[in-house]
Amino acid sequence: MTALTAEFVVDGRAPQTPALAPNGQLLCHVLVPASRVGDHLDTEVWLVDVGLGVDGGSAGAGAGSSYRATADTATESLPRWSADSATLFFLSDRAVRGIPQLYRFALADRTVAALTGWGAGITDHRPLADPDLLVLLAEDEPTDQDVRRARDRDDAVVVGEREPHARLRLLDLRTGRITTPDVFGGRHVVELRQRPDGGPLAVLTRASADNDHGPRTGQLHLFDPTTGTAEDLGPVGAEARCLAWWPAEDGWHLGHIALTPPVLQAGDSVFDLALTGRVLRNRTAGLPMCPTELCQTDAAPLVVLADGLDTTLARLDPAGLTTLSRHPGRLDGVTTTPAGNTLAALTGGRYQSTNVHLGPPTGPLRKITHTRPELDAVRLGTQQPLAYRAADGLDLDGLLVLPVGQAPSDGPFPLVTIVHGGPYDRYADRLQLFPFPSAQWLAAAGYAVFLPNPRGGQGHGHQFAASVAGRVGQEEWTDILTGIDLLVAQGIADPDRLGIAGWSHGGFMSAWAVGQTERFRAALVGAGVVDWGMLAATGENGQFEAALGGSTGWSGIGPHPHDAVSPISFASRIRTPVLILHGAEDTNVPLGQAVYLHRALRHFGGAEHEFVVYPREGHRIRERNHQLDVLRRTRAWFDRWLRP
Repeated sequence: MTALTAEFVVDGRAPQTPALAPNGQLLCHVLVPASRVGDHLDTEVWLVDVGLGVDGGSAGAGAGSSYRATADTATESLPRWSADSATLFFLSDRAVRGIPQLYRFALADRTVAALTGWGAGITDHRPLADPDLLVLLAEDEPTDQDVRRARDRDDAVVVGEREPHARLRLLDLRTGRITTPDVFGGRHVVELRQRPDGGPLAVLTRASADNDHGPRTGQLHLFDPTTGTAEDLGPVGAEARCLAWWPAEDGWHLGHIALTPPVLQAGDSVFDLALTGRVLRNRTAGLPMCPTELCQTDAAPLVVLADGLDTTLARLDPAGLTTLSRHPGRLDGVTTTPAGNTLAALTGGRYQSTNVHLGPPTGPLRKITHTRPELDAVRLGTQQPLAYRAADGLDLDGLLVLPVGQAPSDGPFPLVTIVHGGPYDRYADRLQLFPFPSAQWLAAAGYAVFLPNPRGGQGHGHQFAASVAGRVGQEEWTDILTGIDLLVAQGIADPDRLGIAGWSHGGFMSAWAVGQTERFRAALVGAGVVDWGMLAATGENGQFEAALGGSTGWSGIGPHPHDAVSPISFASRIRTPVLILHGAEDTNVPLGQAVYLHRALRHFGGAEHEFVVYPREGHRIRERNHQLDVLRRTRAWFDRWLRP
């Protein structure tokens, strides 16, 4: 067996954004490395003969073979098929790095041709039923004045003026001409989807591309690519996405996923708009699961639902959801043939990395890519699901990963609890090995790892998710403590060798934990929130953070509700050694949060700490050497404080 090294973790590649050809014979996906070395992430579009026809039967010889669409060094993304399955369109920055353009790959002769040279780059695209038209999303090209101002550094930014936003544009493949219809009043276009019969496009827009303001200003429209005219359908909920059409007895319906109103910290729901009568319904109200994807077919759409540690696939029938299959772990990037009888998706297992799988919606799915064969030789820690009850009786779940080669009876072990981000996220029962501190990385060093799914997360319905709004660090914290206490009582966790870690909201929970108790011997705070009022004022998702923290600094003279749930308010109590890691260019949780915690710990002097900043990095650490440093530094930190 092969030992798990940091290089092994960061040098892996995984498939993303699978797209199944309408005829069901080919599938494409983008192969994405876990890390990058230079300024750009080099990705590859691959095609796979999946061995199926449109009816799901065998396509004959050659099934299973795969090949790259290009030999370029570029960032390739968003592969999409033409209606006749003869052409694959995708984005690539092969011409100018960092500025993606649209390319066409012809299956007949395997040639690649550039279709655009748009100065601002293309952000999204959709082939239409008309074989001569594509719809594009792109910002306006820079004007001569823009170029001059950038060259002369006369480029002061006036907030609210000339802010970049994506516009809908049409590309005529016969002439190569791009036109920009005068629609949507200058709003930022985020998503579009054509009706399956070749009718109008559903278009989702926001007032701006600003992540703080835009997601709360969604509007739904119809656009006719033949006449160039648009129709407004009204507002949609916050964070709306995943447009899908379907026919019904009363005419066409248009669905999407959005946060369940009225609060911004909420579970997602599927919303169904009947175009006849303009009646909007929440089709997943009260469901103890959370929709993650809505997948259009020629008939009823498919709904992917986070269901505890696993995933349920259902069909949205007129009477409600019809369960089709249940899958261990996650099911992402679902793509189907038009009839919906064959689908492909990204999934894996407890000890298998994510790959593209194919099969009928009712299952089973078979693996058709194998992008990390080297993992087969690596010895991993035993992973098992946990089910327990919170102090107030609420049912909870999570995962336990044991040290490599150990059984529960070999305990107690040093235990590190890693709290997930979000908080609207979850641990699913899949391989826990990533290029950031994760369970299998620590299990290889002899640690047991607890991965809790406290309230506020995904997979247990809207109320479970919404319960932490304005109450972060309260019941979700006791949910985590209850799980740790259970593992101590079972003889798995050594109560004198406990650590806690997390990134983003998980980093908040780690910072919160060490301000509430001294039972942890070491902590990792990665890109963590320490002041909710400060985050609402400076983070890119300010209003969402205000919903979590319960108030903002401009809510009047304090103290404010967010002060009571901010770790910085308890910094004087911290006695646990803390490792602080943060990206220098993080706009989600800005670096100032880490600086604040660092200065407070230095001021009070009650706990040893180490503060590390990664240049050029955002909310996630992407560069290879930085990822290696995070992995090695994390393990060394816990070794220092949790080892005998």
